[in-house]
Amino acid sequence: MGRWFALSAIGLDRPGIVADLAELIYECDCNLEDSSMTILGSEFAVLLLLSGQGPDVERRLSAGCKRLEWEKRLTVFFRPLEGDPFARPPGQHTVAMACEVSGVDKAGIVARIARTLADHGVNITALGTRSRPGAETGTPMFTMRIEMAVPAELDRRVLRERLERVAADLRVDLTLTDVAER
Repeated sequence: MGRWFALSAIGLDRPGIVADLAELIYECDCNLEDSSMTILGSEFAVLLLLSGQGPDVERRLSAGCKRLEWEKRLTVFFRPLEGDPFARPPGQHTVAMACEVSGVDKAGIVARIARTLADHGVNITALGTRSRPGAETGTPMFTMRIEMAVPAELDRRVLRERLERVAADLRVDLTLTDVAER
């Protein structure tokens, strides 16, 4: 049976980081199963889900990660996972939804929206934010997009009302849309 691993890395952006990580994965006889990569400011960040077999795969990956830290100046975090990360808990049904927020940037927007979602049992599956100067005034404008798994039994009208109340307190615009059932 195969083993599963999570690997994250961050470092000053440069050409070749993805190649360095992909070569390590290949050299350790592992397969890249899922990934998310982005550049934040001048930093490149990656989160990888790997599978591999063999008695020494964990040792080889660990040694390879240490080598990348030393040779390529990456900060790498690596750990084995318990079981299949794609297995869904029985009886868990969710509805995929998206939330978009925009307005003048201020501290607390992500915290307040994320707490409201967590308090309703909503799982954030992807989140992206951006703050840029406004075109005319130069005032920092904030945008956020959240993809989330909402428990199917949750009354979405209640969730919408609570999120709209938080958005009004923050003086930001918020839209909430259904994507699909899972």
